[in-house]
Amino acid sequence: MYRNDRVIPFFTLVFAAALFLMSYLDGRHITALSGGKPQPLSVGQIGLISLGLVFLVYGIIGYISVWLEGRELRPGVHKARPGKAQWVGMALSVLAVALSGLFVQAIVHSLRTQENHPGAEGIIFGSISLTVAGLLMVYKHYYQDDEVHVESEDSEVPW
Repeated sequence: MYRNDRVIPFFTLVFAAALFLMSYLDGRHITALSGGKPQPLSVGQIGLISLGLVFLVYGIIGYISVWLEGRELRPGVHKARPGKAQWVGMALSVLAVALSGLFVQAIVHSLRTQENHPGAEGIIFGSISLTVAGLLMVYKHYYQDDEVHVESEDSEVPW
């Protein structure tokens, strides 16, 4: 009926890797031209990296969509089967709590010593966000029923 494809996300990930490689090789070429002295990122490198990140996110979202919704969408209600997801959920919950404690400890340390480490705090908070996103994906996949509605092609929706 309606298919979720794995081919398009695969090629977007390959294209993202090619863009990252082109940016890296461009930086090495600029470094070689300047006598081996590292140079700051050029506008072209920043453009390649940002376009690569766009394709990377698109590919990851495509694979998550295939995992959550399945390869083929069929109309009707589909019941979720929990399986062994409770252990994954508990592990992700413990990881989120541990990372939250580490984040609070980093904030308290920076307030006490007046030394800011925004990179470390950002990495910890990003890890917390990704862990919570993983928890939501596990919940959606294993505990939430899916329902697919299909409209006929002759519906009155203008698109």
